Amino acid sequence: MTNRSSLSTAQSAKTLAQGVAFSGLYLLRKCGSKSARNGSPFLSVELGDKTGGITTTIFSDSPVFKAFSEAEAGAVLLVDAIADFYQERFSPRITGVEPVAIAQLSQGQVDLLVESSPEENDSMWAEFGECIEAIGHEALRATVRSVFDEIGETFRHSSAAVSMHHAYRGGLLEHTLHMARAARVLLPLYPQVNPSLALAGILLHDIGKILEYTQGMVTKVTRAGRLHGHVVLGYQFARKHGLRNKLAPHLLERLEHVILSHQGQRDWGAAALAATPEAVFVSMVDNLDAKMGMVQRALRNAAPGDEFSEYLPGLESAVLLTKVED
Repeated sequence: MTNRSSLSTAQSAKTLAQGVAFSGLYLLRKCGSKSARNGSPFLSVELGDKTGGITTTIFSDSPVFKAFSEAEAGAVLLVDAIADFYQERFSPRITGVEPVAIAQLSQGQVDLLVESSPEENDSMWAEFGECIEAIGHEALRATVRSVFDEIGETFRHSSAAVSMHHAYRGGLLEHTLHMARAARVLLPLYPQVNPSLALAGILLHDIGKILEYTQGMVTKVTRAGRLHGHVVLGYQFARKHGLRNKLAPHLLERLEHVILSHQGQRDWGAAALAATPEAVFVSMVDNLDAKMGMVQRALRNAAPGDEFSEYLPGLESAVLLTKVED
């Protein structure tokens, strides 16, 4: 890899004044081809590392247009650029790019390239195990424990999405654990909701995502994800382990329903609409944490001085980044 005396992270690059040149080692997260109104092609590019993301546009007359057109998501790139802004958003002008083989990088450099949960993974995983043991119903607890005995090591490091919410390494564990924390506080308010069934449903609701997504440098949808989706894949996991642990048919049916309906709406991917107290509860807690996860990430990745985040599709708005004054 070509040496640079000082490489800028995505976060530090955003603090540079307009016109300042910088270099950085980044992961190519996305590169989409589009056409301007006059028919001229351009690329919409997202680069990133553990500290956040950088979005920019590369037009067809740029000297790096061909290199980016041929690069695939997940490529590591050494980028030269000049700080610039478009509509008050950081959008650097890229002047040079050099592909870097992952084999040339140290493990520390690889870790710095991949965004991960801000919470420590071992601590989250230990707390997750406590949540499993907190399920009061023995057969439900055994079913959930059995699932994670099979998939735990993959689950704890998986992303929860490609881009929408908790879309980073360890995001799936973080999202599920946050839901469990919220549920244990909220459940006393709703005595009509069976706490064991609701907690089991929360811990299992997104398990299909370990098969829906790849687990590499960037998250991509797999063949199984395209053909079945995580809702159906998770239902299959839960059913297999429920039968293995002799979970009563009426409880297995309700647990399956929680997973099949947790997306909330059919056009969001739900296979059924929530029709039990537990399913309604889980789908609402899921929606809450997914949206708050988007807010939390926007706040973490904000550049100094930004008043609003970028537009967040999951919220259909931008987020005000300034703190409430006491």
